[in-house]
Order: sequence, then structure tokens, then C-alpha cells
Amino acid sequence: MAYNRLQAFNDLPPLFPVEVNLETPEIFRQLAKASRHLGELNGLCASLPDPQILINTIVLQESKDSSAIENIVTSQDELYRAATEEKTLDHTSKEVLSYRKALYTGLERMQIQQNLLLTNTMIEIVQTIKQNKAGIRNTPGTALKNGISGEIIYTPPCCENVLREKLESLERFINDPALSSLDPLIKMALIHYQFEAIHPFSDGNGRTGRIVNALYLVQQGLLSQPVLYLSSYIVKYKTEYYQLLRGVTENNNWHDWVMYMLTAISETAQLTTYKIRSMLALKQEYERSVKHILGSSFNYDLVRLMFTLPYLKIELLEKRNIAHRQTASVWLKKLIDADILRPMKMGRTTYYINFRLMDLFVND
Repeated sequence: MAYNRLQAFNDLPPLFPVEVNLETPEIFRQLAKASRHLGELNGLCASLPDPQILINTIVLQESKDSSAIENIVTSQDELYRAATEEKTLDHTSKEVLSYRKALYTGLERMQIQQNLLLTNTMIEIVQTIKQNKAGIRNTPGTALKNGISGEIIYTPPCCENVLREKLESLERFINDPALSSLDPLIKMALIHYQFEAIHPFSDGNGRTGRIVNALYLVQQGLLSQPVLYLSSYIVKYKTEYYQLLRGVTENNNWHDWVMYMLTAISETAQLTTYKIRSMLALKQEYERSVKHILGSSFNYDLVRLMFTLPYLKIELLEKRNIAHRQTASVWLKKLIDADILRPMKMGRTTYYINFRLMDLFVND
């Protein structure tokens, strides 16, 4: 049956066998670049003495960018302040922080499940993002519409039995290397399209799909840590992203879609490598400076916290058993005087901001 955007696309074909040529010279050239830049990023991550310091900060930024694709917009201030509080009443910040939790949840589940990326893990990811118990869609009528005109641009498959069948097929493609001899980065492009086309959940599909990207790279041994996030690239080229997804559905144009994804991997890997190197250099500079400023009372955990949560407050240092209130107050005052941290009063609370670290994310 011919594709009709107004009807549920229950005839969405599986990814195997792949019936288009994805081994063109143009794709191979872009694949070589993406692989090289991803390898450089992975080597850098493997050399980090304390990767969790930097990963948490990068994950928060990805959470913000990924949510922005869905028009869930929060400011840098709201996001990092909410992370410092470790709780928030602001709905958008809560959704963004849930993305970070969902990524870590998915990584943990994959490690428990013998490095398999399963449908149940995807369900748990979306439930963590949305903070509910929603599962696979089971009601007809879901359609993706143009945000301005309201025109239906795609009607995904329906309903639960069909969606589970297609997810099972996708699960096999992800986890069984015998089904495809394609390079993993090309496979990732196919996987991402297929998940978005299945659109298995009522909400949170885009964010879940982008988490699946990161987990797949870890599963394939291409990254030791889930630090490559394509959301900043997709935000920048959002119109093209959706046009190319439609191009696969409507015209079987896999070539341009794969090129887009390989370019996204290459550019994002370079940007992430730059950010991590910049963060490492800043951390080393701050460690020397803070040692000099605080002298014998220097505590490395303070510097560590500055790069894990860029918005500090006195109560946080107390809670982490880094310093008592009076000592924390003295330390933070000295770091303000040295222009290492800058204060920001919000309500009754004063936050002490690692502003140079924040600048790394504002100025991509």
C-alpha cells in the first residue's frame, strides 16, 4: 500500500535487510571523519582521572538542549540552580533534570542486561523523563502536525500490538550484529530514524530517541562514557532534521539522512572534545588558584563540586560535608574576592557561580 501521511504507517518496514546503498564514497568520507573525531573524544574520556565531574555538567547541558527541541525551554540559571537544589517546583526545569536521570537509568539498565538495549529499557527511560507510568501507545489518533499550520505531516503506526512488533524488530537490529554488516555509526542513523518513525509513546519520543543514541555508542564500545549528545546540532539545524526524517519516510532518501547524522556526530564530537579540554584546563587553573587562596584549609572536594554543580551555596557545602557553615562562608567570600566565583542573589539565597565554566556552555 502506498504511503499516506494521513493514515497510520503500519507498513513501516523493518531495517533489515537494508535495501539501499549506504556505502557510497560520500558517506564513506563522512564516516571516516565522524569515526576519527569520535575516537579522539573517546580517548580523551578514557584518560580523565575523574570523569563524573565533567560528565554531569555536560549531561545537564544536553538535557537542556534536548528539551529545547521539544520546545521545553529553561534558562541556564533555572537549570543549574535547580540542580544545586536537587529539587525544583519549576515544571520545565523538572523535565530537564528528569532527562539526566533517564540517561543514567538507561545506562544502568543496559549494563545489568548484559549490554543489551531492550524495549523495556526504552519504556523505563520515557517513564523517567515524564515521571509517570505511561507505556506503549494504545489509542488511535496520534498524528504529528506542523506547529504553525496544524497540517498533519506524519501519522505513526498504531496501536500497541503493532508498536511492540516494530520495537521488537528494532531491538533485534540494535543487539544482533549478524543482521547487518554496516558500520555502527551508519546503523545508529538508521536506528534513530526507525525509533522516531515508530513513535511508540504518547510523549517523550524525541528525548528517548536521543538517549538511545548515546547508549548505543557506549554499547558498541565507541565511547566509554555517554558524552556525545547530538541535541545542540539538532537545535541548530532543526528544520533540516525534520525535513530529512520526512525524506526517508516519503522518498526512501536514506543517503541524505545518514549524511546529516554522520555530520552531526563529527561536529558534536569536536565540540564536546573542545569543551572537555577547556573544562580540564579551567579546573587545573582553579585548583592551583584555590590552593593558593585557601592555603592549608584547601579542600579538593570544593573544586570538584565547582565543576559538578556550577551554582554553589553555603548549605550545599554543609550537606556534602565539605565545610561547616562559617568556614564555607569564609571560603566562598575569598573566592569571590579573587573573581573565581561570582555571587547571585535569588530570593533569600545567594548562589556562588563558576561563571567561567558557564561561559563554556553559553558560547558554543
